[in-house]
Amino acid sequence: MTHRFDDSTVAAILRHMNDDHRDDNLLIVSAFGSSGAFRAARMTGLDGAGGDWAAETEAGDEVAVRVDWPGGAITERPEVRREIVALYDEACRRLGVTPRPH
Repeated sequence: MTHRFDDSTVAAILRHMNDDHRDDNLLIVSAFGSSGAFRAARMTGLDGAGGDWAAETEAGDEVAVRVDWPGGAITERPEVRREIVALYDEACRRLGVTPRPH
């Protein structure tokens, strides 16, 4: 069964990602989403198996993007940061973007 983080943990992570890492959200959906042509993205959820984003296409449509954690299933809050950083790094690699230091 997939691990579910408590509501306050999820809310804090979403707030942080959507307030402080908007560009990272866009990089992640651009690298892992099916369209690749997005103009905005926000993280909408997460669980022990992966993260969820809502991505806005260039045409203005919203699509859901689900990305599994690169390191596999997780159960602890500190693991979320590690996995999101890994997604960011892989997104940069796929898109040919130089990642910033962590």
